[in-house]
Amino acid sequence: MSQPSCPDFSITHAQGHASGVTVFMLHGAFGAKEYWRAQIQALAHAGHRVVAWDAPGYGLSALPADFSIDYCAQALAELLRREGGTCNVVMGHSMGGMIAQKAWAYAPQRIHGYVLSATSAAFGKSDGDWQKEFVRQRVAPLDAGRTLPEHAPGMLRTMMAAGAEGPAVDLLIATVSLMREETFRAAVAAIATYEGRALLPTMQVPVLCVAGELDRTAPAEVMAKMAAKLPQAQFVALPGVGHFGWAEQPDTFNKLLLQFLSHHFPSRSAA
Repeated sequence: MSQPSCPDFSITHAQGHASGVTVFMLHGAFGAKEYWRAQIQALAHAGHRVVAWDAPGYGLSALPADFSIDYCAQALAELLRREGGTCNVVMGHSMGGMIAQKAWAYAPQRIHGYVLSATSAAFGKSDGDWQKEFVRQRVAPLDAGRTLPEHAPGMLRTMMAAGAEGPAVDLLIATVSLMREETFRAAVAAIATYEGRALLPTMQVPVLCVAGELDRTAPAEVMAKMAAKLPQAQFVALPGVGHFGWAEQPDTFNKLLLQFLSHHFPSRSAA
């Protein structure tokens, strides 16, 4: 495996700079750092510092030949070393949550808390019926000649609650529609081989696990089982949302996020 390089990222400076809470934001397989707008605004308004990345292969960075969850986790560990403050909380959605968990193997001393959104500690057997159907549904339209801008809106809608709407939903769809197809395919393949359950009992930091009640991609019951294996986890299932709770109900999600930070890191959170 090649040595991961530090990914593209942006920093929102807020009160206290690196002496308060720095929140590292990791998008999912379908996305980029731009879709976190509502969360970045809420965190910055509360006085936190935000580091939002484009994972390796996303944004302007070239797709690594050996792209994997592990590769990205090593890149995150490097980013934590370069940009981390005195208190770092890693927030990952879906694939980003897998990367966040795996980074514990490489930089546990630099991670003081987690927010895990609609994710899992393992994908399961890559040759299982559910897993094969997951991959097929996402890449078959591309194999048939559809472009990602044609495929992404409908695919994303099937992952949300019926009737989900609003600026954050529109931004999500627009962001994913701009992805490169090679990155989309590599990310789907990477998810299908992830296994990280052995890490869970070792993650001795506060963790907020947020699931969507209607999510069929990372079902709430699966996240609840994952949370039960984490030593300091709080599990919340958001009612009436699917896989993208932070976009479908951003105000509710942001309230949970800020409450978690103020409860577990009160001396480092803004008043």
